[in-house]
Amino acid sequence: MEANEVLMKVKSGEMSVEEAEEYFRREPFEELGYAKLDTHRKIRSGFAEVVFCSGKADKHLLEIFERLYREEGEVLGTRASKEQYEMLRAHMPEVQYDEISHILKIEKEGKVRIGKIVVCSAGTADIPVAEEAAQVAEYFGTNAERIYDVGVSGLHRMLSKLDTIQSANCVVAVAGMEGALASVLGGLVDKPVIAVPTSVGYGASMHGLSALLTMINSCANGIAVVNIDNGYGAGYMATQINRLAVKK
Repeated sequence: MEANEVLMKVKSGEMSVEEAEEYFRREPFEELGYAKLDTHRKIRSGFAEVVFCSGKADKHLLEIFERLYREEGEVLGTRASKEQYEMLRAHMPEVQYDEISHILKIEKEGKVRIGKIVVCSAGTADIPVAEEAAQVAEYFGTNAERIYDVGVSGLHRMLSKLDTIQSANCVVAVAGMEGALASVLGGLVDKPVIAVPTSVGYGASMHGLSALLTMINSCANGIAVVNIDNGYGAGYMATQINRLAVKK
């Protein structure tokens, strides 16, 4: 629960002052032996802990998912396999899985989303990473509009959506190959651009390194770069920027 939720429960009589004191006296993490769940992260940063699913043992993933869901009323996991989804669904039927972004989640109903970001992908092969960014932003309460397959080999496709792109509080540019999309967008908008290099491309792309170097060396202003294929990091940062824009 968030601190505000606890205080409202005290105000309404659902929780006693003593129970609230006990809640706030708890350790800022929950010890599981193999993991320490950061249950106070949302109070500190505004974002609850997210589960990186890849490589986790089934029993660990299940317990972490159950504990975070019990704590927050919702839970998000990234880089999950279909096998992990099937395992979780057997115990938590409400869990949802997206095969494109590899996101697992149980989300609160009726969630209010604010502001707007735009997520652009250079090609359709970049969509899995772009979807990870968009869905993470949506989970954290941001309106995300998708504009896919607008790479620089057909610049007119992106220019036809320029009004929408320029209306966003933040733009996420997802591109593999040579990674030029971020530079083009950086020269067309007055908002921050978060560049996401992907591992899409032929041999000399070096699994995304070429796109990463292009984005880091961009001559366009206002571009920040996350790691290769890191849609999660882009969606998180875009939400932080969007929240600041809405608050202002």
